[in-house]
Amino acid sequence: MTAFLKSRYFSLEFILGLGLTLGITLCVLLSGWLFPGAGDIDLTARLIPPFAQPAHPFGTDPLGRDVMARVFAGGWISLQVGFVSVLGSVLVGVTVGLIAGYYRGLWDIVVMRSADIQLALPFILLAITIIAIVGGSLTNTIILLIVSQWVQYARLVRAQVLALREREFVLAAQAMGVKGRKIILQHLLPNLLGPVIVLMTLNVANNILLESSLTFLGLGVDPTIPSWGGMLADGRTYLQTAWWVSVFPGLAILLTVLGLNLLGDWLRDTLDPTGRTER
Repeated sequence: MTAFLKSRYFSLEFILGLGLTLGITLCVLLSGWLFPGAGDIDLTARLIPPFAQPAHPFGTDPLGRDVMARVFAGGWISLQVGFVSVLGSVLVGVTVGLIAGYYRGLWDIVVMRSADIQLALPFILLAITIIAIVGGSLTNTIILLIVSQWVQYARLVRAQVLALREREFVLAAQAMGVKGRKIILQHLLPNLLGPVIVLMTLNVANNILLESSLTFLGLGVDPTIPSWGGMLADGRTYLQTAWWVSVFPGLAILLTVLGLNLLGDWLRDTLDPTGRTER
């Protein structure tokens, strides 16, 4: 443990990123116990300023609901969208990239040209089209993010596989008669985990921002469900008279994304020594 603390991998970037991510995640997961009453309406306590009453440290919204409780309760939606959509994108993109990069041929051509077409479509246009057809919900938002982001993992994995398939350990396995599926799972996949994990970390933060943006525009989750994007949308008409209704959800998004990005940068430096910059 002491050796790890003194290593160059253990940095302020890691401490701050891990602290922010774990702290916010734990508060969100335990929000029902630590901050109960997120949906309780009290019109007699509407728009109380922050720190004016001990019972409402972040103040209250136009319906008298506690802003702190709603911020941490709403974080569950944003974190769920961020992590689940990234896992779905990884499953689809890594599978497609492994097959396309190793077997090449017609499958590779079709997949990569489809990826090029999708990358040419603006995300917001794709979001509006899909939401207009299937409607806005938590599930549909996750599916939308998976559809829009599997391409990143497919292209990353394919490029790595094209380089690894010519390496000696792969050629030796082929010469010994090892089947392609076994080579993919036992020889190629373990060597791809580093770049994929880094991209996953950064994309969780990106997807939290995208979910908040979509919900703010009315294209994301049900507005009756507490979420950071929904709270920003609810408070935009009160910015001059009750700024706290929007500011605290915005700070929650900022700190969460900052923590995840710091962790992603630290992972990139740790897993890719050739690209590390000395600080």
